[in-house]
Amino acid sequence: MLSDYQNLIFTLILAMCLRIAPFPQVISHLNPDWVLLILIYWSVALPYQQGVVNAWVIGLLTDVLIGCPLGEHALIYSLIIYVCIMLHKRLRQIPLFQLMVFIFSCLLIAQMIVFWLESMQGTTQIGSVFGGDTLQVTRHFSMSFWLSILTGTLVWPFINPVLHFIRFFGKSAH
Repeated sequence: MLSDYQNLIFTLILAMCLRIAPFPQVISHLNPDWVLLILIYWSVALPYQQGVVNAWVIGLLTDVLIGCPLGEHALIYSLIIYVCIMLHKRLRQIPLFQLMVFIFSCLLIAQMIVFWLESMQGTTQIGSVFGGDTLQVTRHFSMSFWLSILTGTLVWPFINPVLHFIRFFGKSAH
């Protein structure tokens, strides 16, 4: 029998493994932010145990794990988990399609914050079009920007019942 805390740790370790898994280049852009999806589930399921501070620490671990500037994912995760905790009662009641729209919004906000932070650091790839003054973002608003968001949204209907099963499996196995 696993406690909710042990289930959280197990699923986060699995999500971090999926986050750094070496997928082929063709499908690497389809890899969603698994850690954020898991954090969203647990913050809605157990809002009084999964808090903003936990999301911040897990974000720092994710930054170290994937080699991002320290605090980037910590900021993203803590902001999104704060919203999820504030809306947890509503999120439990809405239909799946509306929940998928919420997940899409969360993943889009996460990507936009990454874009904003990278543009402040000067690491965003911006190139001029035909040598003129018009600038276009070459990496972030390409198809790869949207694919991980869409993939995360489309896998949510499968993640939610699996995590629900993991959460209640240990309690009913007496």
